Amino acid sequence: MLVSGENFQNQDCRGFPQESELLFSALYIQLITYPNFCNQIVLLLLCPSLVSLGTLSPCFSAARTRRKRQRYVEKNGRCNVQHGNMRETYRYLTDIFTTLVDLNWRCSLFVFVMAYAVTWLFFGAIWYLIAYCRGDLDHLEDQNWTPCVNNVNGFISAFLFSIETETTIGYGHRVITDQCPVGTMLLLLQAILGSMVNAFMVGCMFVKISQPNKRAETLVFSKHAVISLRDDKLCLMFRVGDLRSSHIVGANMRAKLIKSKQTQEGEFIPLDQTDISVGFETGDDRLFLVSPLVISHEINARSPFWDMSQAQLEKEDFEIVVILEGMVEATGMTCQARSSYLAEEVMWGHRFSPMMCLAEGFFDIDYGAFHHTFEVDTPSCSARELSLAAARLDAHLYWSISSRLDEEPTLANQAAKQPDSSSANSKGGEPTFILGEMTDIQEQTGLGELNGSVATDQSESEA
Repeated sequence: MLVSGENFQNQDCRGFPQESELLFSALYIQLITYPNFCNQIVLLLLCPSLVSLGTLSPCFSAARTRRKRQRYVEKNGRCNVQHGNMRETYRYLTDIFTTLVDLNWRCSLFVFVMAYAVTWLFFGAIWYLIAYCRGDLDHLEDQNWTPCVNNVNGFISAFLFSIETETTIGYGHRVITDQCPVGTMLLLLQAILGSMVNAFMVGCMFVKISQPNKRAETLVFSKHAVISLRDDKLCLMFRVGDLRSSHIVGANMRAKLIKSKQTQEGEFIPLDQTDISVGFETGDDRLFLVSPLVISHEINARSPFWDMSQAQLEKEDFEIVVILEGMVEATGMTCQARSSYLAEEVMWGHRFSPMMCLAEGFFDIDYGAFHHTFEVDTPSCSARELSLAAARLDAHLYWSISSRLDEEPTLANQAAKQPDSSSANSKGGEPTFILGEMTDIQEQTGLGELNGSVATDQSESEA
């Protein structure tokens, strides 16, 4: 509940009388039980003091946070775009074959049936017209009359003869005679046009049946994308797999960031598309999709997620479209599978669960764990901040090693001065022999030089 009933009764509601408090209490309970935008507007108009006390602001903020982005590409790969106000619709007729192939199955079957039915009826009507004009229908019982087509005594028989001619059935009961040159020309025309209709319609149905769109149904993407560390670098990852035993030849992966932006000149670009590198430079985008693979995008300075942290990810409004293309091994046709991830479907600090294990003589894939993820330790800062922190750490190590190297020669010089002072004392007085001390100093000097060389090698290797 937003506020208690006692607080509600103490608030001013446009100066309504005391007997209306029960009504407004019941209304308020109904509103907070079933909160939606319209109810909040009604409550705002009736009791504006609730807004002044900040009781409605959580509802409106929650409504804003619950607002779901309209997908550009659905999870099943369907592009959520409709074309309207198209005035040049004649362009569809210029490519009638593709138009028929793109129709849904209900319309395709309707066009298929109507194409044959119309041609049969059309030529059947012409055969009936020829028989009627020649007077064949008036001499049905005349044995001395030679008709254009034998045994054609009405429209139904002419329609059946048209079907037999176009489908080359030839039952033998109805046959054209040599006394009708017009019928001979019509027979040739119907045979040619019938072959064209057969080739066109059967070709459309064959292409529609063999379309690789359904092959994409067995190419699956993970429900969520994850962001975690991989080789000490933040990476955006998602998983893709093929459920069939027949593989996709030459599989290629691409990814796009769909996000509206505004240029420096003030131009607003809705649904701007930005490439997301998934290994184009290194060739990692070309997949050998025999088992499920985790596709990784390294978030570097060229990535659109370079400045995005975990807190900023929760506020972002974008969509990641992933596209898998390849050739179907069984048919040789190109197939494309698509999916998308909204900002709330990107999980920060997660990693995909392993799903492959070694069985006896083969590798076993457990597709039950295809969408499973688990939490891992991941910094919540952006990749830029993580890179700067790593650079500061490297700089600190470099200067600390350099300072140690600078201290080693001073210690060696101090050790070298001690024999000179001892020799001067021996010249002024009795000669003294400090063999043991000289030996210690030499050992210290040699050890210092050895440490200095080792430190120098370490600094060179780190550089």
